[in-house]
Amino acid sequence: MNTIDLSCRCGAARLRVEGDPVAQIYCHCTDCRAAHSAAYVASAIYPAGAVRLVQGELTPTVIARTPRLRCAACATHLFSELAGPGLRSVNAFLLPPGAFQPQMHVQCQHALMPVVDDLPHFKGFPAAFGGADERMAW
Repeated sequence: MNTIDLSCRCGAARLRVEGDPVAQIYCHCTDCRAAHSAAYVASAIYPAGAVRLVQGELTPTVIARTPRLRCAACATHLFSELAGPGLRSVNAFLLPPGAFQPQMHVQCQHALMPVVDDLPHFKGFPAAFGGADERMAW
């Protein structure tokens, strides 16, 4: 089993992530964009039970709709709760170098502008995640 220990920018909060991600994505939804003040967000999605706090305190925030947990000391975003499907979306920028291997872009219907790369670009979500598998034709 793959185990990764992650920490916030100041080191006060530490996470242990066990197992392999369900998916690694770039999300363009308005919720992620608002919460991160970014055009899109890099996320590694794991079963909720695979991501746990081993040190420090977390502060929950909800910017738009999704509960997001940050380090109580420095406010680094650590993960988001995807409660419906029982998943946690880990901030991929905290992963060790080379661990983030993006597989797709999702919610591209909300993209600020086209992103040109070799990954699939789904208008919403792929069928495997309850979507219609509709892709963007940039």
